[in-house]
Amino acid sequence: MARPKADLPPPAALRALVDAEGRLAVRVTPGARSEGIEIEQGRVAVKVRAKPEDGKATAAVGELLARALGVAPSKVEMLRGATSREKLFRISPV
Repeated sequence: MARPKADLPPPAALRALVDAEGRLAVRVTPGARSEGIEIEQGRVAVKVRAKPEDGKATAAVGELLARALGVAPSKVEMLRGATSREKLFRISPV
């Protein structure tokens, strides 16, 4: 069965929230019914279907951010929040 498309904001909207040092703070909802990224009041909320076990949800968030930004997954690095819903990622320049 094909994976349903995730709701993704325009790449420019996400890039506008990346700070001068390339960091992007996100709030994660693991185990969601659908995947997507929402921007509400200047905050990024990421929903992934993966369960929060063995880093699967964190990896899914990194891949979803990379897809939304139009960069390779290797350009998205988690800096903080391995076991937290609040995560900080570094987005390397393309």
